[in-house]
Amino acid sequence: MAVNNQPRIPLSRERILRAALDLADKGGIESVTMRKLGQTLGFEAMSLYNHVSNKDDLLDGILDLVLDETKQPAAGEAWDVAIRKSAVSVYEALRRHSWACALLMSPDHVRPARLGAMDSLLGALRDAGFSAETTYHAYHVLDGYILGFSFWHSSHTYTPAEMSDLVERFSRMISPDVYPHLYEHAQQHLTDGPHREVSAFEFGLDLILDGLREIHATL
Repeated sequence: MAVNNQPRIPLSRERILRAALDLADKGGIESVTMRKLGQTLGFEAMSLYNHVSNKDDLLDGILDLVLDETKQPAAGEAWDVAIRKSAVSVYEALRRHSWACALLMSPDHVRPARLGAMDSLLGALRDAGFSAETTYHAYHVLDGYILGFSFWHSSHTYTPAEMSDLVERFSRMISPDVYPHLYEHAQQHLTDGPHREVSAFEFGLDLILDGLREIHATL
């Protein structure tokens, strides 16, 4: 039997975090354990502690990787354009990593990049000329919508098998005679059409920004 004498790729913090991110994306955050991570990388779990302090440090690290995929409102762009681009980037990152939203909102995992994003959004609103009072409310509406919609989407993401089971159950529960509007909505989920070409997240985001533009026009 041939013996593979190729040396193992040495461990590094970056390599560990990337492997942990992949595990979380495939199996959810609960699948990320030091033992499983060590097996994935071909090392004993104890070897990982030379690069990450503990499980919380590991989770913070992979959350930072997700936040690195987002953009803060860019200086030099129109305030509404900059906020929209930033919001979409956050949503898309959290959509790619559906486990991350709950972790991002946890008080135990407040990251510097998250604080920077919060400050940038507040700054974009203040620099646009909104008062401190209006900025206070506008920030909460925007941040709540971005994270809330992302969290909602993560809870409505199913495997093909799960979707098949849901379709079967809902077809028995949702009668067009009893729930005509819900039935129509459910059918849209199962069929193609113009509604498929619209991002519900961006649709709602634009409604919020349209309202803020109206306020801004009065400044």
